Amino acid sequence: MSAADEILDVVDENDQVVGVAPRGRVYAEGLRHRCVFIQARDADGRLFVHRRTPTKLVFPSLYDMFVGGVVGAGESYAQAALREAEEELGVSGLPEPRFLFKFLYEDGAGHGWWSAVYEVRCELPVVPQAEEVAWHAFLPEPEVVAHLADWEWVPDGLAAYERLRAHRAAEGSR
Repeated sequence: MSAADEILDVVDENDQVVGVAPRGRVYAEGLRHRCVFIQARDADGRLFVHRRTPTKLVFPSLYDMFVGGVVGAGESYAQAALREAEEELGVSGLPEPRFLFKFLYEDGAGHGWWSAVYEVRCELPVVPQAEEVAWHAFLPEPEVVAHLADWEWVPDGLAAYERLRAHRAAEGSR
């Protein structure tokens, strides 16, 4: 089965399931669906950063500071977060990713998706999927921040990262 044939839940503005459709149709028609973003850090606290392959259905060849993807039909956000993290990092036996928050991402062109943000510590050697990841490294967060202006990032990942930084700043002020 190709990625375009994967069946996804279609959701409304309140993240309630209103139907199902193949991923290709969801993307082509801009149907609202669900995604997960997992920030992976190594034992030293560095962020996993990668450049997507040019064959990705959306945002080919762009950089991302999250692993993740779409939530399949009938799958929970938590199940998708663990599945996607293990698939993209090429590991098994990760701890359960920790849920942080959820938001509705809107791309400005009438398309949007519910986005659940997680974090996970990956102390295992990573072997990212060659069909998903063209380049990768664990980078110190100040280096990632330094590249925000000069690397082309996936827009939804960048929005999630900005929200995550604000979330952490708010937590730190409590």
